[in-house]
Amino acid sequence: MVTYSVLDLVSVRTGQTSAQAVAASMALATLADELGYARYWFAEHHNMPAVASTSPAVLIAAAASRTQRIRVGSGGVMLPNHAPLIVAEQFATLEAMAPGRIDLGIGRAPGSDPVVTHLLRQSGATSDVDRFPQHVADIAAIMSPEGATMRFTSGGEYAVHATPSAASSPEIWLLGSSDYSAMLAAQFGLPYVFANHFSGQGLERALDLYRTQFQPSAVLDAPRTFLTTNVVAAPTLDEAQARALPQMRMFAKLRLNQPLTALETVEEAQAALETVSDREREAMEGVRSRWMIGTGETVRTELAAFAAQHGVDEVMVVPVAGAYDAEDRATSFGREQTLRLITGV
Repeated sequence: MVTYSVLDLVSVRTGQTSAQAVAASMALATLADELGYARYWFAEHHNMPAVASTSPAVLIAAAASRTQRIRVGSGGVMLPNHAPLIVAEQFATLEAMAPGRIDLGIGRAPGSDPVVTHLLRQSGATSDVDRFPQHVADIAAIMSPEGATMRFTSGGEYAVHATPSAASSPEIWLLGSSDYSAMLAAQFGLPYVFANHFSGQGLERALDLYRTQFQPSAVLDAPRTFLTTNVVAAPTLDEAQARALPQMRMFAKLRLNQPLTALETVEEAQAALETVSDREREAMEGVRSRWMIGTGETVRTELAAFAAQHGVDEVMVVPVAGAYDAEDRATSFGREQTLRLITGV
């Protein structure tokens, strides 16, 4: 049996406000909880017209308050954008709000363009990407019930706790799409997730490095990993393919470094197909080859085969189904349909 989880970028489509997009994602998190999904993670991206998941900790708090048993977390917090102490304090507080249900997924990429990265560093405390391993270790120590001890060059010591009286800690996951995070997760004995939904290149090598170099730790005695993948499920293949078009076009624009917009409706994406260039069409076909698009039955079969091929028992789906013009702006019917059909409910 494959366990399913969800990764949400809080998509904003044409004519939709950020408030409506967030409301739709909160409804989707509630549905995932009801359907038995294992975890619901929010990504961190900045300054993108089609993505409202800029503040994972805020979204996690909102989702945790609306759910009962599902784990909620970040996929992930982009650590170079934040001071490690602030991340530790935020997630220790989330753990106090929803004990035993918080995941802290940490990534090393900035999740933004160079201008936004500069603004983040100019306007507040951020972390040095070259000290990423030390900052991961610091966050884990500060969030623990025991806290961390800072030692001064003079010989003095100072205790630091993310929250005054923690009873438990969030579960830390390292995220990545390259060898670096796989090897660091193995070295630290932490669970690891390869960002297959964004870049499928190097998946097998990253998993092999993680599994062969893994060193048991106080939190994990054997490698633990799952995979992410983009999924669209609908009652018919034709509908699933149509609902996949808006996100496929956005991914193609990202690959070709073209200007981004709010996520197109299905009708807008279909109309745009009449004038796309060969390069755009090729980029879309490359995206399509790695996604799972079809009916609930075919997608479930593909997910099971995908999990078996890579030796995992959990798959985190990114429900990328787009919306038709006629659908309510405050809902995400296509994404909700995808989650239901995956589980067969």
